[in-house]
Amino acid sequence: MEYKKRIIDETIKKKLRAKGAVLVEGPKWCGKTTSCEQISKSKLYMSDPSQKNQNILLAQMNPELLLEGETPRLIDEWQIAPKLWDAIRFEVDHRNDEGQFLLTGSTTPVNKSDIDHSGTGRFSWVTMRPMSLYESGESNGSISLNDLFEKKDNIKGINNLTLNDIAFLTCRGGWPRATFMENDIALEQAFDYFDSIIKNDISSADGIIKDSERVKRLMKSYARNQGTQASIAVLKEDMQNNDINSLNEDTIYSYINALKKIFVIEEVPAWNPNLRSKTAIRSSDTRYFVDPSIATAALGIGPNDLINDLHTFGLIFETLCIRDLKVYAESLNGNVYHYRDANNLECDAVIHLRNGDYGLIEIKLGGDELINEGIKSLLELKEKIDTTKMKKPSFLMVLTAIGKYAYKNENNVYIVPIGTLKN
Repeated sequence: MEYKKRIIDETIKKKLRAKGAVLVEGPKWCGKTTSCEQISKSKLYMSDPSQKNQNILLAQMNPELLLEGETPRLIDEWQIAPKLWDAIRFEVDHRNDEGQFLLTGSTTPVNKSDIDHSGTGRFSWVTMRPMSLYESGESNGSISLNDLFEKKDNIKGINNLTLNDIAFLTCRGGWPRATFMENDIALEQAFDYFDSIIKNDISSADGIIKDSERVKRLMKSYARNQGTQASIAVLKEDMQNNDINSLNEDTIYSYINALKKIFVIEEVPAWNPNLRSKTAIRSSDTRYFVDPSIATAALGIGPNDLINDLHTFGLIFETLCIRDLKVYAESLNGNVYHYRDANNLECDAVIHLRNGDYGLIEIKLGGDELINEGIKSLLELKEKIDTTKMKKPSFLMVLTAIGKYAYKNENNVYIVPIGTLKN
């Protein structure tokens, strides 16, 4: 099967030049091992059924044997034997060279008592997500996020994706193997992934068996509330209608925390700019799944259901955009935030780079009315920012599902279909 290059590949290589070990974390099936196999020179698969028990025993008794091999050496699913962490740290110190080890992990270790050292100074951390549309080949990449930050002239593009295409891609998700499958088979992958989460993976996060039906209800409620700052109390009320047993907020919190540990949930923090007026800024995180297909699987819906319910489609399309923006932004040394104040002025995504540059983005399915709403919100927020205390925004963008062209309008706001965007 042909390897589709990932944007994070170059980030991993760069990190390896700077640190003795790099840990690549992310959800199962997002392509961590495959990407790291392209970079590593030797490999150890900790979860190989034929070697797993022996690997765990060696990690306890003689871990240096597992670390022998040409560098960078891949240690896949290292968290199966947490004692490897300190052994790797020790080897990095004594070899006194960069690029020694490449680790992958799809969950954090259950038992951290086996880890004595944080890894500071020896390890670098990278988060991998499911494929963006540019990586999977659906976006033509005619609009570069980097070009927008650099304020290059003549930024324009033509979109080839229809609303039906976007509905399919939202439900298929960015799972690498699914991108090679026929459409009907590809759509089944997210449902299988969802089943694996509720039956097995969530309990592996902390070693505590979870009620699968309750996990299912939580994920369904989470899907209905994604793109919002819904409180635990709101999720509880939504779930309680179908939960005959007692349900408390601590239980819901523990389930959400377990989903975070296996990288199924990835919330977006609030952005706190300098404003001209004393406006209270809401600080709650915005709730998202790491991939939109998890939401559609949790709700039991497909592409046709999204087309027939544009409100739900809009919410889940936002998750797709946040996924892609995170992939693109991190390659530019940036992070993704959201903004909402006490007056309910919102900005769906703020990409803030390490150098202080930032861009403001509203996400809309498309159509003149919704796009105009997005433009209005962006211009209002721009005027609120105190540019004597921080930079002006590098760009304003309405990111859409549909639209033939990517262009800059008379208010200097970019209208960009997601099918034209890249890092």
